[in-house]
Amino acid sequence: MSRLPIIVGFGGYNAAGRSSFHHGFKRMVIESIDKESRQETLAGLGVMTKIIKANESGFYTHDGLELSLQEIEEQLGEKILAATLIRRIEKSHFDVDAAPWQQSVTVAPDNGSTSFLLSKRHIPSPCPATWVVEEQSDSHAKVTLADNVEVKVDSTRDMNIKVAGQLPTGFEPGELYKSRFHPRGLQMTIVGMSDALHSVGIPWQRIATAVKPDEIAVYAGSVLSQVDEFGFGGVMQARLKGNRVTAKQLPLGLNTMPADFINAYILGSLGTTGCATGACATFLYNLKMGIEAIQSGKSRVVVVGNSEAPVTQEIIDGFGAMSALGTLDGLKKITGEDAPDLRKSSRPFGDNCGFTIAEASQFVILMDDELTLELGAQIHGAVTDVFINADGFKKSISAPGPGNYITLAKAVAAARDLLGESAIQAQSMVHAHGSSTPANRVSESELFDRVAEAFGITDWPVSAVKSFVGHSIGPASGDQLISALGTFKYGLVPGIKTIDKVADDVHQKNLNISTEDTKRDDLEVAFINTKGFGGNNATGVVLSPSAVERMLAKRHSSAEIKAYEEKLTTVEAAANSYDQQATRGNFNIVYNFGEGLIDDQAMALSGDGIEIPGVDKKITFQTENRYADMI
Repeated sequence: MSRLPIIVGFGGYNAAGRSSFHHGFKRMVIESIDKESRQETLAGLGVMTKIIKANESGFYTHDGLELSLQEIEEQLGEKILAATLIRRIEKSHFDVDAAPWQQSVTVAPDNGSTSFLLSKRHIPSPCPATWVVEEQSDSHAKVTLADNVEVKVDSTRDMNIKVAGQLPTGFEPGELYKSRFHPRGLQMTIVGMSDALHSVGIPWQRIATAVKPDEIAVYAGSVLSQVDEFGFGGVMQARLKGNRVTAKQLPLGLNTMPADFINAYILGSLGTTGCATGACATFLYNLKMGIEAIQSGKSRVVVVGNSEAPVTQEIIDGFGAMSALGTLDGLKKITGEDAPDLRKSSRPFGDNCGFTIAEASQFVILMDDELTLELGAQIHGAVTDVFINADGFKKSISAPGPGNYITLAKAVAAARDLLGESAIQAQSMVHAHGSSTPANRVSESELFDRVAEAFGITDWPVSAVKSFVGHSIGPASGDQLISALGTFKYGLVPGIKTIDKVADDVHQKNLNISTEDTKRDDLEVAFINTKGFGGNNATGVVLSPSAVERMLAKRHSSAEIKAYEEKLTTVEAAANSYDQQATRGNFNIVYNFGEGLIDDQAMALSGDGIEIPGVDKKITFQTENRYADMI
């Protein structure tokens, strides 16, 4: 009997805003939700973007004038919405119209002699062979060029790639805690994980004391590492810029650092930790490790997530060189417009020209079913399976292959065996990888269509969250998963609103690819599909809260369910209290730097376990011999 991995909390940030309590999801379907939810979403985003201010009493302009929710929507709604989702890359990242560039220049002597003065401490060692150096003063020397010399001159270039999915304008994660020298990806880890943790509604200390310290696990990381100036970017650029590498840049650049920061500065966890990377499927790779740890009983509480901050010139140059990213010229060609709408750059399953890079930080917190009931935790859904398969032999390492057919077909079959054939045929949906490349729109739609045909599915709802928030690489399938939880909550399948129609070469005989939000409040299961460079294919099976509750009623007694429901009321109230605070800008960031340190000399070791000072439960050694039949 396997334990059921239940999603008891989730949070993070992407271009749609804060993920917890479905705020990011509501931004994506804002045209289709009720007035109260819409205005609450706008108010929260207004505070995040610093367009308005807030306190416990209400919302205000920067001049101190009080604003009602209605006034926020009427007066500032369009401005707030424009500060979210995919948009022109903002200068806080870099200037796409004047991106830094080093121009190679050959300097030749004029009439056999060109000279200039240079500070003695700036004379390179060894000195170029074409330089003749003469002392000019105590501080300066005269340099005469005897021959041509190659130099690099600071310059700029216009970039043809203009857009990205960015955190809401004005929201700077590093301003929310003492983040000195932290790369942006780790700043986003701290604030994103804090959001997920508070969304649970149960104090972390209460959770930690309910299990043994080695029954907690964290699986998190990034794909591209921390590549800004405070991480690997600074290491790689230092010599070219004439700077020194700092002692922090290399370790903070490691792609495992999101998990390390969560353990060291948020949870204080002594449990299992790790990071699996698989290109765009990375979140699902970590999710697979997380659910299997719970199903096997090795872990009872698991954090899964990824944080990625790839909106840098170097990363964009790299993807651009692959012709993977959408360009301004490409959009002009598709739309026939000289000034296309850059907010519609990501166009899954429509006429498109490449994906849109994005930053995001997404985390989910899982518990086994027994602990969920014991603590009265909220139930947002459950993850029963994640299937991963490679593509076999390949020619192009970035081309799609057969592995995704295996993962999706396995996932649908697993859901059918769990919920029944009618559930997958009439009450399922698929969250597409939907990267917005011409190759993806054909290959993934054909995949969906053929799998649907094989399982007797018609009119299969397909959603593509990258049309709103772009492609965040590592956390991308986390964006998809959290959107699926929003669909379960609000009964809405987000439409692909950045396209006017589905492209002619898209396979859709058995699919429902809509350009508008679709009302579906009967869905029981969502399939999270992802296709990564290199043949990293994965598909996850996510069950709705109603499906989970039916399963719990089968396994656990009515008395246990009743006791759970009584505890749940208190937990929901605590979670909602955080939500109200966060909506008003009090994000309550958890950053326990140097706190709660454990003296390893005070640990008590014996032949049957380890007692740790300050930790209630003892770590006990495995007593069962798994290989008894071989001894």
